[in-house]
Amino acid sequence: MKTTHNFNAGPCVLPKEAVKAGIEALQDFNNSGMSVIEISHRSKDWEAVMNECRALWKELLQIPDDYEILFLGGGASMQFCMVPMNLLEKKAAYLDTGVWAKKALKEAKAFGEVVTVASSAESTYNFVPKEYTIPVDADYFHITTNNTIYGTEIHTDMDSPVLLVADMSSDIMSRPVDVSKYAIIYGGAQKNVGPAGVTFVIIRKDILGRVSRHIPSMLDYRIHIEGESMYNTPPVFPIFIMTQTLKWLKNLGGLKAIQKINREKAGLLYAEIDRNPLFRGTAAKEDRSLMNICFVMAQGHESLEAEFLDFAKSRGMVGIKGHRSVGGFRASVYNACPKESVQALVDCMREFEKIHK
Repeated sequence: MKTTHNFNAGPCVLPKEAVKAGIEALQDFNNSGMSVIEISHRSKDWEAVMNECRALWKELLQIPDDYEILFLGGGASMQFCMVPMNLLEKKAAYLDTGVWAKKALKEAKAFGEVVTVASSAESTYNFVPKEYTIPVDADYFHITTNNTIYGTEIHTDMDSPVLLVADMSSDIMSRPVDVSKYAIIYGGAQKNVGPAGVTFVIIRKDILGRVSRHIPSMLDYRIHIEGESMYNTPPVFPIFIMTQTLKWLKNLGGLKAIQKINREKAGLLYAEIDRNPLFRGTAAKEDRSLMNICFVMAQGHESLEAEFLDFAKSRGMVGIKGHRSVGGFRASVYNACPKESVQALVDCMREFEKIHK
């Protein structure tokens, strides 16, 4: 099998154990003589998978008992409208830290007044705003904890005077989180916890039922809670792979263990970016993401960008081209990205430096 180092931003690298289990389940799930994508989602075998997946979420994140975990379709982008549909009665507040935060903000405007408490758009989202006031009369405050395109991250769980809602699509399960500080945590699975096709929503139950509008059944969190994420047929295969991925994470030692590994991986690559005269980082150092490491050619070396991309590709690097809106490079080093791949990228950068001395 060809050796590749997968730095794709999503869908991203998965644990080999999860992929292997998925292949086996596609052929024969639980000795049933059927594929996992053929079985009834109402069968006892499948209910066992759902229960195990939910239990792993609760254990790894230490989710309090007054929260529910939902597995839905539609991606995180569907949550951009589900959150305000279920929570926004009069006014909502948003922190604008990147493309996905801006899209969430735009969707919310269809349901009521929306205020932007702060934005780093004028600086091409290269930092996370710090000086702002959350309006106490807002129904909720929405943040995007990790910004995949620009490589910034909110590293701590903030205090909020109103309900705090977080899109954690790209950094969930990468560190311990104090779930009790949040009203809702949501995200697409395809960064750290599984393949594309399933969205997780962690929601405190007592925040629901406060808006006066009619909510269609498929967009009402209460309906999905009552149906235990099976109001309609769930995305069974992505949920199965998610379960296997969380089992891998648990066996690794859980969130404190993966946080240590993630800091080591990111530190290794950031150190090389800061040392190597051909490259420079794009995000403010105090806000650098541990998940998406963005960098460009240093001043005076811009013409080498295409050459470096080809050079890196020839050495097995996949997915390091920066997002089309910003250019440059982006190495996504999610949980399952091995440290050996990060070292291989660092070695590649050093080799390229020697060629252009």
